[in-house]
Amino acid sequence: MKRKHSMNIAFIGLGSMGKPMASNLLAAGQSLQVWNRNPLPAEELAALGARVCTTPRQAAAGADVVITMLADDNATRAVLFDAGVLEAMTPGSVHVNMATISVALADELAGVHQARGLGYVAAPVLGRVDVAAAGKLNILAAGAAERVARVQPLLDIMGQKTWYYGEQPSQANAVKLAVNFCIGSAIETMAEGAALSRAHGVAAADFIELITTTLFAAPAYVGYGKLIAEEKYEFSGFRLALGLKDIRLALAAGESKNVPLPFASSMRDSLLEAVAHGDGDKEWAAMAKVAARRAGLE
Repeated sequence: MKRKHSMNIAFIGLGSMGKPMASNLLAAGQSLQVWNRNPLPAEELAALGARVCTTPRQAAAGADVVITMLADDNATRAVLFDAGVLEAMTPGSVHVNMATISVALADELAGVHQARGLGYVAAPVLGRVDVAAAGKLNILAAGAAERVARVQPLLDIMGQKTWYYGEQPSQANAVKLAVNFCIGSAIETMAEGAALSRAHGVAAADFIELITTTLFAAPAYVGYGKLIAEEKYEFSGFRLALGLKDIRLALAAGESKNVPLPFASSMRDSLLEAVAHGDGDKEWAAMAKVAARRAGLE
């Protein structure tokens, strides 16, 4: 049974992942003040007891904990700096950044928060929208141990397990980027394997069924493999353009520590090709269209 601990919480960013996460906090009896660029998700949460704010700064004012779940580095900078969230936060409060951002920005934010007397915890998540709605996310946390412990009751509501990776917040972001690199690699591998099978007269669905019920019977392979087998590439949880963003961030994180990621470089080019062909807003599994097209199968 997940622990309950009442705090005054600001939740900023109510997209496809943020909204169900915030909903679970409300269902657990937490007090939330919320903001989202598109006001509709915030208004829907008002019916569950959330207080809707008109600006990010208003949401952050007086909060014990500020949770952000924003799309990328640019959106995070715009909300924290330009919209005045950091200025509005009370010294001693904690910011939990649950988005997938660059290692460089994570390090910058850690320094800025420390200078302002604010706590900073990086807590990116593993799981798609349905997993977020079920409160079964895996949460990758890093930051001062006492800060993580303070917000752990909230993480327990949103996730099934918190994986702690160290005192430096960017450590969690590095792990998240490494995980997304592995997911992208799985998609690319299945895409090329399916193209090879199809070229020899074997249906992609038959190939995918084989590998996902034997050697690669794991969630990432099974879930994305099903989309590839059925050629269901319309957006359902994670856009291909965000996959490209994350692979670029993984490459930058590798370069900062002299870690070559040659397969990530190849994957970036495949994703760029997909975007160039108009598939950026499709599901990440649409990478399979690139392999098929290169093989003359589309």
